[in-house]
Order: sequence, then structure tokens, then C-alpha cells
Amino acid sequence: MPGYQSHKAASTHDSVFHGAIADTAPDAWGRRIIARDHAKRRKVEPRLAPLTELDYLLAVDDFSRVGALRLIGPEGNWHRTVPQGQRSTPPLIELERIYQASRAVERGQETSEDLRYLQGKGTSLGGMRPKCTLVDEDGRLAIGKLPSVDDTRSVTRGEVLALKLAALAGIDAAPARIVSLADVPVAVIRRFDRDQSDGRIPYQSAASMLQAPREEDRSYTEIADAIRSYCHAPTRDLQQLWRRLAFNLLITNVDDHLQNHGFLHVEHGLWRLAPAFDINPFPDKERESKTWLSEEDGPITDVHMLLARAPYFALDREQAMAVLAEVHAAVVNWRQIALGAEVGLRTNELDDFAAAFEHGQTDAVAELLQG
Repeated sequence: MPGYQSHKAASTHDSVFHGAIADTAPDAWGRRIIARDHAKRRKVEPRLAPLTELDYLLAVDDFSRVGALRLIGPEGNWHRTVPQGQRSTPPLIELERIYQASRAVERGQETSEDLRYLQGKGTSLGGMRPKCTLVDEDGRLAIGKLPSVDDTRSVTRGEVLALKLAALAGIDAAPARIVSLADVPVAVIRRFDRDQSDGRIPYQSAASMLQAPREEDRSYTEIADAIRSYCHAPTRDLQQLWRRLAFNLLITNVDDHLQNHGFLHVEHGLWRLAPAFDINPFPDKERESKTWLSEEDGPITDVHMLLARAPYFALDREQAMAVLAEVHAAVVNWRQIALGAEVGLRTNELDDFAAAFEHGQTDAVAELLQG
């Protein structure tokens, strides 16, 4: 709608922008690159004004900005576009250059050239870890997730493993594979906010859908209510969401905050659950979901909680048990998938992840299925 639209951040941890706009802003890794570049430029130009939240928002490259929102200035140009015939989003073959620049940033050894190179490439996506947007071999937009200097296990292979298992468990998951730079495994994950002809698909996070401040505990039953109100095929999405909750429990994916769930626009103001993304096994974390199951239940900690709430997600007991069987069958096969060529973990690395997949809840589901 035209004219000024007011918005006040609920806390210092919330964006100053409306939710759907905030979804396109850089998060921790992107902000780090932008801030470092600005600090280096201020040494040369001391009068350079401090960065504002609008500067961070506008630093994202137009070509790779998440979803379908684009920002235009009074002169009529899209913000952060490049001249015709050029591009700022790198092809897959530039992964090595991106990796070296990102590693330099993590070590605090980056040059101005490193930062200039990463501007726009590594700033359009949320999260703490080093990553970039890239154009895959087939010309489609993808995310490159890079190992961090602080990793104690192969996190990138772990994420690809989780996404492969999710697909086997009947979850609509973002396609992912490992691309190796010598011995460096990079997770290449297909962007789902573009269609077959590179058209932009409107996207919003679950946080935006619920208008949820970051400091508030929110629940999956609230997401379920939003699905009933705003989704094109609510029963399908409700059942898919419950399937993801069961899967997250069995692989110990506990980084399930509202920014890690999303929706894609279908038609006439109706939405659908976006493919699963940012799902990782956390063998070193307490098995407790970040988003609550419901206000009464609190965080998800065991399968019996999920079964008790299954009717809220359009599943009767028999249907829920059938879903559990499919999810369990995929997860218990994790070692074979992990060692396969598409994930590429070595046998001696399996113990790094075992606690995420082999635990009391896996056994509890097996007992339920046998009973």
C-alpha cells in the first residue's frame, strides 16, 4: 500500500523493519562482512557516516535478495544491481576464491579486496556461519555453505546428510550436495525462492507469518493456526509440519527457531510451507526444540508429546504412526547415507554424529512401532 507504514521494533534484538522486509536483510555473517568493509573504508575516509540498519538492508545484492521483494531508489534503479552484462553473484567455479576470502574474515586477516569481493556475495542470507550465494552449474541460484575455522566436526557434510535423510523421510527438503575443494567440503544447497525460469517467488519466515518478536517463546501450534488461516493446502502442510517435528527430534535438530521455517506464496494471498532448510544434527546439544510444541507442552523432548498433539496437525493415531515409521526408517539408515558418495563422511567421522541419531528417542519410536 502507498504512503508511510509505521513499525516499531519490539526489542533491541528485533529488526527495525516490518517482518517480510527484515527477512531479506543480512544476519550475523553478512553484517560482519559489511561492518568490516565499512571500518576499513573509514580509516581512509574518516568522515564516512556510521552504518545504519538501512545501509545493511541495501548492501544485499538485488539479484540474490531472498524472496520477491526488491528495493528501488528515487532515481528508479534497483538497489545493488550491476551494469548490464556483469554479475556480482559468482559461478560455482569461484567457490575456492569465496572460501579463501571467508576464511580470512574468520581469522581477522582479510584484505580490503577480500571484503569487496564478498560484498553482495556473502551478505544476502541469515545465520552465523560463513556462506555465499552462487550460480550453480545449471544456472540456478544456490547457497554455498562453507566450513568454519571453529568446526570440530564436518558441519557441512552433516547438513547435507540431514537434508538427504529428510527427503528419504518424506519431507519436502531443499536439494543439497557436497562440492569438494581439494579436502574442503562445501555444502551447495538449491534456493527454492526462484522458479524454473528464475522468476522470484514471494517468501516470508514463520516469524513474519506470526509477527513474532525474537524474545518471545512461540509454538508449533501457532504455526499450525497460521497454516489453517493462510495456506493453500492446509491439511497437507499441517501433516508435513508434524513430520518435520518428528524428524527434528530423531536427528537432534534443535536450531528450529522461527527464522528456520518459511512459507512461499502460491496464489491469491495463499501460501505453502517452504521446503525444509537449515536442518542440522547437533550431537552435542540437549534434545529440546527451540520452538515450543504448544504453550501448554513447552519444548519438544519426546515422541509421546508429538503423538498426543498429532490431531492438531490433522493426523489421527494411525496416520501419525505411519509417518513415524517412515521417518524412523530413514533416520536409522543414517550411517549408510553418511558414507555414500553424496555426503562423503569417512568411517572414522561417524562417531562425531552418532549421538544425534542414536539415542533414547530413537529407541522409544522403535518400541512404539513394534507394539
